[in-house]
Amino acid sequence: MRISLTQADVERLLTEPSAETRREAASKVAVTYTADELSEQERSLAEDILRTLVHDMEVSVREALAENLKSYNGLAHDIAVDLASDVDSVSLPVIRFSDVLTDDDLIEIVRTQGVQKQTAVAQRSTVSERVSDALVDTGNEDVVETLVGNEGAAISTETYSRVLTDFRGNERIDQALVHRGSLPVEIAERLVSVVSDRLREELASRHELPESVASLLVVQARERATLGLLGEDADIVDVQTLVTQLHHNDRLTPSIILRAVCMGDMEFFEVSLAVMAGVPLGSAPSLIYDRGERGLPAIMDRASVPPGMIPLFRAAIDVAGETEYDGGEHDRERFRRRILERILTVMEDPSTQLGEENAEYLLERLCSLDVPSRTAAWHIQT
Repeated sequence: MRISLTQADVERLLTEPSAETRREAASKVAVTYTADELSEQERSLAEDILRTLVHDMEVSVREALAENLKSYNGLAHDIAVDLASDVDSVSLPVIRFSDVLTDDDLIEIVRTQGVQKQTAVAQRSTVSERVSDALVDTGNEDVVETLVGNEGAAISTETYSRVLTDFRGNERIDQALVHRGSLPVEIAERLVSVVSDRLREELASRHELPESVASLLVVQARERATLGLLGEDADIVDVQTLVTQLHHNDRLTPSIILRAVCMGDMEFFEVSLAVMAGVPLGSAPSLIYDRGERGLPAIMDRASVPPGMIPLFRAAIDVAGETEYDGGEHDRERFRRRILERILTVMEDPSTQLGEENAEYLLERLCSLDVPSRTAAWHIQT
């Protein structure tokens, strides 16, 4: 049933001394206003009443307005801004839920208001990159943690980078970043490094491990996590971005390339060798898959891969050439198993140089795939 607003309603709202009566009347006006059933004249009258009520001396009256108007998309912009500029109990619902507020409004709130209002902006169902950038500018830990924990917040790579730099070592923000549904590959790789550094200190201090042992564990964990950044649907651009980031940070090593090969990721292998060797990406496959004895050793040498590891990579390349794909869901797992089985055979050659950490990694991978163990025959040169 439509409630008609009359001049008598206006007079009662303006002159009624009881705050409770004005609060009830304010709720009535707000509910009627949001029903979209008013005539043009009635709507104009309702907005005039609301513009008066947003300045009512009683906070409870203004709170009633905010609660009833916070989600109404037809709210007049000036009324929304007035409510958003009020005390926290009035403003926070409007700041958090009103779609009437523009990015410019929100940025002004972030730049001029306190932490509670800034946090309400960070909690909105959607936050634009511009607003996210302004929120990070606050430098407030609670605000930034709320922002990066909000899946509806759009955050640019540059802003992510500032968060990692400005809040380096902040466990709360690191955790919020870790739990985001998706991150740019280069940001995720940096995050892996930050978390790993903290893990190294914890291992060394809590378990009284020698620093060298703790560092080795961290390197292995970091490389596993880094390769896990590339999902099954990653394209060549994603691979190139990750490889470039790793190379820039001096973390593109023969060890991580070997791990990629054992996971069946030949695309990562090709791009990594091209980058490490400094050869064009288009030329790398011709050298890598050369059936003769020159191509692979040449690019491996340019990439500073130890000669003793070349037979392992050669074995993986041979398996890649022999394996037929039927498009089934188990293609990659079958490929991984065959690579590991072939590498296991190659490792029996005394000339193969793995290093202890790579041998341990391969053993772990072999056990996870239930590949029959022949560790007694391994000859590992460290």
